[in-house]
Amino acid sequence: MTTPLSDLSEAQVALATPDSDNSVVLGIDTATDVRAGVARDGAVVASDVFGDRRAHAEQLLPLVQRVLATAGATPSDLTGVVVGVGPGPFTGLRVGVAAAITLAEALGVPVRGVCSLDVVALAWADRGDAPAEGFAVVADARRKEVYWAVYDSAGARADGPFVTAPGEVSALPLAGPGATLTGRECAGPDGIDAGLMAALGDRLADAGLEPLYLRRPDAEVPTTRKSTLLQPRLAMMVKP
Repeated sequence: MTTPLSDLSEAQVALATPDSDNSVVLGIDTATDVRAGVARDGAVVASDVFGDRRAHAEQLLPLVQRVLATAGATPSDLTGVVVGVGPGPFTGLRVGVAAAITLAEALGVPVRGVCSLDVVALAWADRGDAPAEGFAVVADARRKEVYWAVYDSAGARADGPFVTAPGEVSALPLAGPGATLTGRECAGPDGIDAGLMAALGDRLADAGLEPLYLRRPDAEVPTTRKSTLLQPRLAMMVKP
């Protein structure tokens, strides 16, 4: 039986350190579209995306299988799972977090939740050209709003995340998939890379496993039961 999300928030343990031998970490993010990636011993070896925001449940499992194949790994090779917990819309986040928990439980490996925006911030800091004055990372929240947070030059979150109108985003330089929605240019990384999420592992702040919705759930009453098949299908995937 899958453990409720609330019961797992204090039950996480540290992932294998990035430079430890034979660490194979899966990254999953469904805060925007559907993303998955794999890091081996702290290096990204696979990263892929499915761009349809309306097909999280249908596309996540095939995407996970694809990045594992690209990495030359099987589910049983995994030593940990990292999942983006948003901020993002209700339905997409729930799919990604539930999938990460299901996989980790079935494999007996640790699972860690991180803020999806933090991945972009640390990627910019590691690139070496992050603004000294700090910056903001922005993602599309739909409904003519954006999610955003403020970071220092080292990629550490200083404030947020928030959900506001695009015009209310900080005047700092911008990064992230929703940066241009503000009418300004994107100066830093413009996407959430699930492979980097896996590689950065313990360097990202632990955000727990409760999805960061930031506003009332915008899920609709389901008209089909196909999405409910994701968790048992994931559990079946890891059976020997």
